[in-house]
Amino acid sequence: MAVATRLTAMQEKKLQNYFGGKRFTPLYKASVHEFSGSNCLKRCCGQGPTLMVIYGGCYVWGVYIRENYKRDDTVPVVLFAFQENEISECDVGAHSPSTFLYEYSVRCSNSLGFFLNLREKKATVSLDTAEKLGLPQDQPISLEECEVFRCEDLLDKRTMKGITQLHERLLHDIKTYSPYGGLVHQIRILLLGPTGAGKSSFFNSVKSVFRGHVTHQALVGSDTSGVSGKYRTYSIKDQRSGNALPFILCDSMGLGEKEEGLCMDDIVYILKGHISDRYQFNSTKPITPGHSNYIDNPLLKDRIHCVALVFDINSVEHLSRDMMAKIKKIRRELIKCGVAHVVLLTHVDSMDLISRGDLGDIYKCMLVKPKLETVHRELGFALSDILVVSNYTSEWELDPVKDVLILSALGQMLWAADDFLEDLPPEETEIKEEESPSV
Repeated sequence: MAVATRLTAMQEKKLQNYFGGKRFTPLYKASVHEFSGSNCLKRCCGQGPTLMVIYGGCYVWGVYIRENYKRDDTVPVVLFAFQENEISECDVGAHSPSTFLYEYSVRCSNSLGFFLNLREKKATVSLDTAEKLGLPQDQPISLEECEVFRCEDLLDKRTMKGITQLHERLLHDIKTYSPYGGLVHQIRILLLGPTGAGKSSFFNSVKSVFRGHVTHQALVGSDTSGVSGKYRTYSIKDQRSGNALPFILCDSMGLGEKEEGLCMDDIVYILKGHISDRYQFNSTKPITPGHSNYIDNPLLKDRIHCVALVFDINSVEHLSRDMMAKIKKIRRELIKCGVAHVVLLTHVDSMDLISRGDLGDIYKCMLVKPKLETVHRELGFALSDILVVSNYTSEWELDPVKDVLILSALGQMLWAADDFLEDLPPEETEIKEEESPSV
């Protein structure tokens, strides 16, 4: 029988993070398995580290035992309590579980500082401990429910093994990827989004994954003006073979408020392949034919095959009306041109309460789901076209958990570009022959 917890989703998340990124598995619930210390110990001993949560009135508090234990083992014990949505703790030293379950105690030792009597639904806590935890001074404290959870690392050895295997498979799939029909040798992916959204950081992160160490080729800025004033096209080489990988990431000037940032008319020129690498953007006027960076007759290989609209996940719910209007206008143009496009949400690791363990299954994270729903509702993107990544911004070492998110997002962009190429009319795919050298 499934046992539901009385913890709110936010309380559970805070406890998981507070005790080091844990997954909770229900072991005991007093209202289901009887208010009995004996039953509690039978179900919880030998199950690994456990978290006991006690509910009484407006108070939610409990006991954390960080080691596996038997009934009479002496193990480190920590008391905790929620105080205005924050967690406080009190380390009460090493004790045996059978000691603080009052019905098993031969005599009460004042050194412990607390006792539980599940049969009588009462708890006794020393005044000093109660004060530290914000619990009532009137003793004993009545309890309405008691739950115990097994605590396991979100990223245990088994999970990390699966992540490592997925990491290797994604690397192989992208390295050996070939664009649809051989129409082009490399897919061009354009990164568009507000200033500071993480476009340049995404390129740096992708390059880092394939180079095997963290790199920062593209300059990244934190001020509102950004640093990507030029159009850059980045081809990445495989660390082992030295061959160019089958994609090019195109970084652009950030979108600004009102007339600031990337000139909207330049976007069409980029999509159609008229703008070459290192073009210096001008916010007030677009590129014109005759400019040294203007390509008069772009080939299919020069065009954009997929666009990633990049947003900071922390601010996606607070985009201004003007920015929303710009994004919707860009999307209409993308649809008109038939260019594949996805949304890329960055900075997920900087969200409140997000832990490294959450990154392993980020699309099921309760904190991330509302963000995905906002993009789906406000911008009309299918949930399957909304990708989430954690870029490398301040780290010195690569993390396979982050790598998998980055590689998964890149892979989705390549598959989307394949759809674009497959859907091209015959007269446009004939350009392929112009690109191929004569024999």
